Amino acid sequence: MGEKQKVEEYPAGLKWTKQRKRVYQILQEATEPLSAAQIYARMDAWEQENYAISTVYRILAAFEENHLLEKTTWMGEGTIVYELRHPGHVHYAVCLDCHRRIPLEHCPLHMAGTHLHANDDHADAEVDDFTVVSHKIELYGYCKECQKNH
Repeated sequence: MGEKQKVEEYPAGLKWTKQRKRVYQILQEATEPLSAAQIYARMDAWEQENYAISTVYRILAAFEENHLLEKTTWMGEGTIVYELRHPGHVHYAVCLDCHRRIPLEHCPLHMAGTHLHANDDHADAEVDDFTVVSHKIELYGYCKECQKNH
């Protein structure tokens, strides 16, 4: 009996063109969030056909509209990066020298679903009874390699 061919699973709700499948695969294989330019470069390296970067932006917009990815702007750089939406969430430590992004194993803040309360006279009234539903944290510093230079 012949070997079974692996069937790729893609989320429902979209027409899965060759280009969309490739962008999805690139995001699945990524170890950190990628910019549209990085995704385009990886697509270009794999494909025999030439695609415009606008194709990548349209695909990312469709993925975002269908809640398949997270879109973040890296602080200090202004670069928009994308990663597939995962159960739970990931935070990153960002090296100020080499700009490497290191995923944190554990969330340093476990507040989703909790309330913030103004506890003292100096607290901002806007914070009182604020319900936290999500958060993003980026830690900035120097990776092990770059610490040697400081």
